[in-house]
Amino acid sequence: MQQQITGRAAHHADIKQKAEKAMADIGVDAAFISLLVETFYSRVLEHPTLGPVFDARLAGRWPEHMARMKQFWTAIAFKDGHYGGKPVQAHLGVKGMSAGLFPQWLALFSATLDDIAPSKEAHDWFMETAERIAKSLTLSLFYNPALDDPALKPVTP
Repeated sequence: MQQQITGRAAHHADIKQKAEKAMADIGVDAAFISLLVETFYSRVLEHPTLGPVFDARLAGRWPEHMARMKQFWTAIAFKDGHYGGKPVQAHLGVKGMSAGLFPQWLALFSATLDDIAPSKEAHDWFMETAERIAKSLTLSLFYNPALDDPALKPVTP
């Protein structure tokens, strides 16, 4: 049992080390992630559609949210395992949340990366990751499998 635990710890350490190297190779460090989160969410607040939804949910809790988002992105980029949140549950029941907000979120995220990413590779890595997250959240929050029922689809002659 001890060997299995030791082996698992070594495996996780190896994954983390490879992620740190991959991020360093594209110019990403903890300072960049902090800048990305700070810049992006300042733009979210100014956005005419996203701003009101986010601010209504996070009013009085922005510092905690910013810290959480830095932790989230750091954990994803560096595979350090230090994020234990539940993103789907955090977004359930958010007033004004709709599937249509995710493309706007992604466009703003991409524009932010256009302005501050240290490399094209960093831009692409963060966008691919954000797109997967947005797709996952959209499916989790808004997908209704019953709508895919062939019996419910109109028949075209």
